[in-house]
Amino acid sequence: MIKINDQISIAEWELSESFLRSSGPGGQHVNKASSAVQLRFEAQRSPNLPSDVKVRLRKLAGRRWTKDGALVISAEEQRSQQVNRETALRKLTELITEACVQPKRRIATKPSRSSQRKRMDAKTQRGAIKAKRGTVRRDDI
Repeated sequence: MIKINDQISIAEWELSESFLRSSGPGGQHVNKASSAVQLRFEAQRSPNLPSDVKVRLRKLAGRRWTKDGALVISAEEQRSQQVNRETALRKLTELITEACVQPKRRIATKPSRSSQRKRMDAKTQRGAIKAKRGTVRRDDI
């Protein structure tokens, strides 16, 4: 059981790990060791996640969210499989924690009358400057 916060915890059956060969340089050992970790969390089927958290999690996950509602997180930064497992779990918990935070609703405000006046005066002034940039006639020279 992985505890995210006071209300949310993830059961072991919701997670599955697969180990792959890591990309990049690594010498002779790279072709033998499967140190990269791919963590799969069945988020859509999870009974522990509230529906609003699932919606925000899907938005935050982006391409990591699969069509069947699973969240796939990869970790291959380190050469150690254990460290990569811990990194993938940390990424998952951070993502779910971020999805738990409900965004503040924006309160629409109306611009003040003086700020509207200042904006219109600035536009008029700028327009006057541009109007002076006319073509030069021979009799003006």
